[in-house]
Amino acid sequence: MYGLMKKRSVIPGLALAVLCLSCAGRDSALRDGYYTAEAAVFDAHGWKEYVTICVSGGRISLVEYDACNPSGFIKSWDMDYMRQMDALDGTYPNAYTRYYGRQLFEKQGTGGVDGLSGATNSYRAFLQLAEAALENARRGDSETRLVTFSGNEH
Repeated sequence: MYGLMKKRSVIPGLALAVLCLSCAGRDSALRDGYYTAEAAVFDAHGWKEYVTICVSGGRISLVEYDACNPSGFIKSWDMDYMRQMDALDGTYPNAYTRYYGRQLFEKQGTGGVDGLSGATNSYRAFLQLAEAALENARRGDSETRLVTFSGNEH
């Protein structure tokens, strides 16, 4: 009887350990809601980057990363900008914003999000914006957070 009880007490412990390991790398302390972080000022090219995440069931369920100009026009919709940037850098806003957003969604955090050649400044900005949005999600603070970028990317 003792051997059977001992096995039964080990099974819940093992199940808990497996559950904890499967959650490693995920931010399980996120509160449900929408959270946005945006640049505090427009950059030299007239864009203000932002990240919005939706958290549902404690997990990131949607990510939007982009930039807008003072009139509200979205950077990833700017075909002229896309053509110029693609020719120079081999990428463009509609590609790299989706790339970074998809990685944040898949990884459920910024750890392990890879940079994309040709969009290094946006990568740095994205990480700072995403971290600010995630911090708001941890606190349940739905106010838009303004981010002053560290470094010289903007």
